Amino acid sequence: MAAEADGLREAALLKKSRAAALWRLPRQALARVGRQASARLGWGVADQAVSSLTNFAVTIYVARTLGATQFGAFSLAYVTYAFVLNASRGLATDPLVVRFSGADVPAWRRAVASATGTSTVVGLAAGICVLGAAAVLTGTARAAFLALGLTLPGLMLQDSWRYSFFALGRGSRAFVNDLVWALALAPSLLFLRVTGHADVFWYVFIWGAAACVAAAVGPVQARVIPRLSHTPKWLSQQRDLGPRYFVENTANSGASQLRTYGVGVLLGLAAVGYIQAASTLMGPFLVVFMGMSLVTVPEAARVLRRAPHRLRLFCVFVGVGLSVLALAWGVILLLALPRGLGDWLLGPIWRPTYPLILPLTFSVIGACLIAGASAGLHALGAARRSMRAMLIASAAYLAFGVTGAWLGGAVGAVRGAAVATLSGALLWWWELHLALRKSDDSSESDRPGSRRSPGRHRMPAEARPRRRQDARPDSQPGQPQQREQQHGQPPHRQPRPRPPQLRQPQPPEQQPREPQPWEHQAWEEQPWEEQPWEEQPWEEEPRQPQPWQQQPRQPLPRRRRPGEGGTA
Repeated sequence: MAAEADGLREAALLKKSRAAALWRLPRQALARVGRQASARLGWGVADQAVSSLTNFAVTIYVARTLGATQFGAFSLAYVTYAFVLNASRGLATDPLVVRFSGADVPAWRRAVASATGTSTVVGLAAGICVLGAAAVLTGTARAAFLALGLTLPGLMLQDSWRYSFFALGRGSRAFVNDLVWALALAPSLLFLRVTGHADVFWYVFIWGAAACVAAAVGPVQARVIPRLSHTPKWLSQQRDLGPRYFVENTANSGASQLRTYGVGVLLGLAAVGYIQAASTLMGPFLVVFMGMSLVTVPEAARVLRRAPHRLRLFCVFVGVGLSVLALAWGVILLLALPRGLGDWLLGPIWRPTYPLILPLTFSVIGACLIAGASAGLHALGAARRSMRAMLIASAAYLAFGVTGAWLGGAVGAVRGAAVATLSGALLWWWELHLALRKSDDSSESDRPGSRRSPGRHRMPAEARPRRRQDARPDSQPGQPQQREQQHGQPPHRQPRPRPPQLRQPQPPEQQPREPQPWEHQAWEEQPWEEQPWEEQPWEEEPRQPQPWQQQPRQPLPRRRRPGEGGTA
């Protein structure tokens, strides 16, 4: 109990210290962060504007040039492309944005090589299926599907480059890539009109071929080559996110398509046209909405990494901000359509379309609120919660939309969709609340005095910034821990290793080598061979005395005294 109380006390002090440190940040630093985020958001809106306006211009051009039958075949091909695109994003680019937003450049390049290769493989597999469908179909639909099947790999690769650049925080590169697509498409369409090849096959083929040109520019911008052989490894590493995002994206698009088919069966094609016209009037705001959606998930991942306690506030800001913009645009349409704008844009069908604007505005507001909660759930890596919320919300959208069409016509269909979307927003925010609470509990489990088990980790080791304690010479860079690869969980906290200069060097492998001259050689005992002894006579030789040897003392001559014999 005392340990838990100490842990809670330290957690409270840590939150207070973080808040105080945030308020002590210089104003210039806060302004710089705000400018960087605004620039990324601006590039996201600009890139989506180029992409949406290009697709819108192509659709209008094809509708005015071709007849109703060929335009219907073009629409079927475009719907198929949208379905494959959602599948590719769920398996490849959505996990890339969630786990590698803000990662260091080497880790980002390794992940982008695998993600773009996976997108290309999805495009190849879907292209083969589309070509198989084209072999069964006949007429204009066969021509449209044949052209789409040939260009699907390039279309998927080009879209994966966009999300890769936004994950790195380089939205300008995504804008340039989409601009290359538009610049390659415009003269091609004019060439088709001049040469007289006004056929749905060539229009779909030129549209996809221009995307292939932009996809070929992507490796030059990123300095990364897509690795198709890394697709199994990528799918295995992202198996906790990829399949769930795949189900989430396909469920969303599938519910929308099924609701459109149900309205057409119950009310006829005219009601479908009215709903489509109302959605077209919301198009300028949808450009802003989809452009913000490209950036919100990478920005939420950065907020979670830098200041996790600010993630909830960021999601609220995104959802409420987009909702205010949607409400403002809806009010503008309600005021401007009766004053001549409706007749100028839609002609005589604006009157049956006008009652749909108000419920459609509330439906878009619900989608904006869902976008804020979805950004938080994706940043946390809570794929199970986001998939559950999307499945329930999509089922409610389909059920309420078809029921409203049966009870109240086109207005009832839009009202039912608005009720389902707003109810789904409540579910999304409840799932985000539970995910944030679980994330807080997981973060507290790492503090001293806590006995709770660690939660799921949202980022592999190779995507995290390299820290001093992580830079180990015995670990290879870019290789995540085995436990994280298998279960998505970090290993238990290990003691901090010693600096590399204090470690004991490992002994090299023992290899035989030649001994050096200065090294001490071991004495090798030689075998003794006994020789016969021959006794030699010993002759002593006289030695000459040396100068330093002591000589025998000679007696001195005696000196005579006076008076002794002899002469004096």
